[in-house]
Amino acid sequence: MAFLQGILPFLKLYLIVLPKQNGKVAIVTGGAKGMGYETVRRLTSLGMHVIIASNHDNEGLAAVKRICEERNDAQVEFEHLDLASLKSVRQFVNRFQHRGLPLHVLVNNAAVMLVPESTTEEGFEQHFGINYLGHFLLTSLLLDTLKQSGQHDSCSRIVTISSSAHHMGHLKRRQSYSPHAAYAHSKLALVLFTYRLQHELTAGGFPVTANAVDPGMVDTALYRHLCSPTQLAKRLVARLLFWTPAQGASTAIFAAAAPELEGVGGCYLHNGRRARSSGDSYDEALQADLWTQSCRLAGLLPEPRRAD
Repeated sequence: MAFLQGILPFLKLYLIVLPKQNGKVAIVTGGAKGMGYETVRRLTSLGMHVIIASNHDNEGLAAVKRICEERNDAQVEFEHLDLASLKSVRQFVNRFQHRGLPLHVLVNNAAVMLVPESTTEEGFEQHFGINYLGHFLLTSLLLDTLKQSGQHDSCSRIVTISSSAHHMGHLKRRQSYSPHAAYAHSKLALVLFTYRLQHELTAGGFPVTANAVDPGMVDTALYRHLCSPTQLAKRLVARLLFWTPAQGASTAIFAAAAPELEGVGGCYLHNGRRARSSGDSYDEALQADLWTQSCRLAGLLPEPRRAD
């Protein structure tokens, strides 16, 4: 019975017929493999022009080739983006904006998990730098394009992939490094950012929504850094208890294209429906403090632009 209760929301998601998205443009970070790739496949099947943003060039180009072989009318391309480098994020945005394309959907999907202690190009801890700060800067730099592309009856959408691990996260500095804590920290930061971002968008009256997604336990390459005994145990249970990448991507796809979420933001979505995130994630003072600190770390002004 418990298994059926868990699978039913996904079956409902699969039965939903999403409307065509012809003429819309999307960016999916980490779209070369796993859930990101499945998200790209589905969005292109709906008629979107999708840009795969990844630092894995060969995998990204191969993903484009596979999708085009499946659908000869697919509008999909690859652009290099290294979220471990804020310089690379700025270069990616500059290249995109130079093309003059609109942007209707941004899916912040790329992530690392349980990596050994190391830092990004600018010296940030890897989980915080890649999972959170790189996406914070990317989203911030693309906001004007998202605002200009949205309409009040057809909002642009920001979909950010978090995790149930955020329930174990907190933003206090630890004396010793823990990859589990670092991952949870980054995923909590993404939820806090999503809520604060939606607050700013609503206050400014902009036609953009921001939602966070919990995809559930998904069998992807993110688990490659587990220790050997845990890797073995994971392989034994993954086929029974973990979602496939396609299943894991379903809520993100729903958030990106479902009519039911038109104009709806500031949600934490799990299994295609609203769920409650951690208590800390609703702390407005914590949201505001993270926003200000993130603007400083990313080299942005803390005050957002307002509508006239």
